[in-house]
Amino acid sequence: MAIRTLNDGSQAPPHLKPCFNLGTLNELPPHATAPRHADKKELYAALKAAGYVGLQGADPKICADLGLLCFGGGRINKPGDAEPLALRQKNEGVLCSTLHVAWGIEDDAEVDALADAILNASAKHDFPLYIETHRATITQDLWRTVQLVKRFPDLGINADYSHWYTGLEMPYGGVEPKADFLAPVFERVRFMHGRIGNSGCMQVDFGDGKDRPYIEHFKLLWTRSFKGFLKHAKPGDYVPFCPELLQPNINYARVFPGPDGKLVEEGDRWQLARTMTEIALGCFESAKNA
Repeated sequence: MAIRTLNDGSQAPPHLKPCFNLGTLNELPPHATAPRHADKKELYAALKAAGYVGLQGADPKICADLGLLCFGGGRINKPGDAEPLALRQKNEGVLCSTLHVAWGIEDDAEVDALADAILNASAKHDFPLYIETHRATITQDLWRTVQLVKRFPDLGINADYSHWYTGLEMPYGGVEPKADFLAPVFERVRFMHGRIGNSGCMQVDFGDGKDRPYIEHFKLLWTRSFKGFLKHAKPGDYVPFCPELLQPNINYARVFPGPDGKLVEEGDRWQLARTMTEIALGCFESAKNA
């Protein structure tokens, strides 16, 4: 068994595919500049016209009609959940699934049983399952995640580093030594959720991406992840980069009082997603040239 990597069947050099998580469009405020279409096909076509080649959380059939890649996601709470999820999502026509796994209160034996079930389900159904780095799951801690991938070197990772950057206050004590420690995780990143936070808030308005120290930290983490992917990649292999900027009612996007005293969502998630995608593409180029 080996880490399952997405491949487009071409002889193209390994590459990043700019993709989009539809959660970014949830409950957008009036000032957001995102495409707004009630019809799914029109919306997906607008996202494709904006340069995104794949969607997460979308209708697989409509994506196929438009020539878009389609990715799924889900939650695994116990080992028996893994195979039904893999079979169901493969039959739905998505190319892989990113997973929140359990709740972070499991002992090592329980974690290992979950990892083993995920790997077996992925192999049995020839369907990539990527464990997400996420709060309140088995990957909520840097040390435990590194030990997990050492015990199960074939696990693929969906990286969402905002959970660690903020939740573990990575700048406290230095991001670089922690990035060195995370090398075994970086080599297993096969999918990435784009979100940028600072040491106190895990999703912030970072403007044009300049003059903010935490942006450089995320560039470091993303570039090392892409280097890890490239270390083992073959022609046609790709890693999706999906901005996933979520809404205020689940405590992701922040709100502040506007001039009239009413709470207003910070920033424009659509523009932030586009800026973030450009940053990620630059990180991938840096990784190729390193």
